[in-house]
Amino acid sequence: MSDAQIEPEVPEDDTEEAFGITDRIVSDVIAAIDARNAEDIAALLEPLHPADIAHLIEVIDARPRRELMELWKGIDGEVLSELDENLREEIIDLMQPAELVEAMRDLDSDDVVDLVEYLDPEQQDLVLDALSPTDRVVVEKSLTYPEESAGRHMQVELVRAPEHWTVGDTIDFLRSDVTLPDQFYHIILVDPRLKAVGYVTLGRVLSHPRATLLRDLVEDTFRTFNVSQDVEEVAQAINHYHMITAPVVDDDGRIVGVITIDDAMAFLEEEAEEDLLRLAGVGEGSLSDRVIETTKQRAPWLAVNLATAILASLVISLFEGTISSLVALAVLMPIVASMGGNAGTQSLTVAVRALATRDLTGSNVWRVIRREVLVGLINGLLFAVVMGVVGLVWFGSPMLGVVIAVAMVINLVVAGLAGTGVPIILDRLNIDPALASGAFVTTVTDIVGFFAFLGLAAVWLL
Repeated sequence: MSDAQIEPEVPEDDTEEAFGITDRIVSDVIAAIDARNAEDIAALLEPLHPADIAHLIEVIDARPRRELMELWKGIDGEVLSELDENLREEIIDLMQPAELVEAMRDLDSDDVVDLVEYLDPEQQDLVLDALSPTDRVVVEKSLTYPEESAGRHMQVELVRAPEHWTVGDTIDFLRSDVTLPDQFYHIILVDPRLKAVGYVTLGRVLSHPRATLLRDLVEDTFRTFNVSQDVEEVAQAINHYHMITAPVVDDDGRIVGVITIDDAMAFLEEEAEEDLLRLAGVGEGSLSDRVIETTKQRAPWLAVNLATAILASLVISLFEGTISSLVALAVLMPIVASMGGNAGTQSLTVAVRALATRDLTGSNVWRVIRREVLVGLINGLLFAVVMGVVGLVWFGSPMLGVVIAVAMVINLVVAGLAGTGVPIILDRLNIDPALASGAFVTTVTDIVGFFAFLGLAAVWLL
């Protein structure tokens, strides 16, 4: 085999990731920061995608982050929009006013709104003054909508055409000197009153003869959303109906903006992350948060957990005499509570996610509750046999095995019921089930587990 046929071996550290940044890039940037070499920093960051630069800023410590902002003047609005919300304010505070204005000048309206709402009044005025009069009106109008509404998150840059136009009319319009969005997927068709009546994909426009009427090419997925509608509902509809563009209309049905699939997916991902963090009782923090901020976020939920633990301890205290008479109960007691807690968390996670995605509704709620209870019953019976044998072999007491087996069944059935029922009840009360369900479910399974195990032991063993 000739030398030309031999492929050079690529070191493991140099292999490219599917996306994101490598540890080598991070270490090279930190080294350039330590050397205060602005040219090397610019050379390292220039080829990176804005999302990768934002990720790099998030993973480095606070000191090199501040020094990076001093040395590197290439940050733009796309990087700011990709930053974690908890870190964005810190980075904006480190930027010079002129630098901030320049970074946000060329962003789409929805990205400008998303960034401006985190600024203090003085910074907001600087950015708004830098916008054109038309863009300023658009941003200020968007800020008047509720925070989680479609109007707040839509972008006003879109392409619309009269419903009587042909493919040829549309192509001529797109090729004229009209200002177009950087990215768009649909032509929105409107009637003379600017009411949205349908949309056509760019692919269909380009693949049909010039004489074809646009109204003959409209997509079946077309539907509109009101500016006041919850943006999470819009994002879920985009995902459910496989839409690329969601037209947003005012109360008179006139088209005022769009929400695109990339923004919708980003929002759904953000909501899923928030639910996961809330289920764990850690708020909405991130790895870039400072110690004091993280402590403040977690302390309240630890306090709630302490209160529920005390409540469970009070139940245990009712059976002091039973425990002192049979020490084996103290050894086995945590097993029942732990199994119930884990089973409850499993049902809780499924229920909270189903509520968030609207898969759990009034039409199937009882079927889901029944399923979780039956799963708890079957698992309870399965592990009851295991623990019954453990109680017999470990402590030589058949009745002790029976007690823990029956308690296991009771607690796992209750865990399935509570894990599904508690988030449903909280949701009906307009309380975020991801935020409050965990403490309630854990309390229920602990109390029921201890009461069933110790209560049965008091009746059957003493």
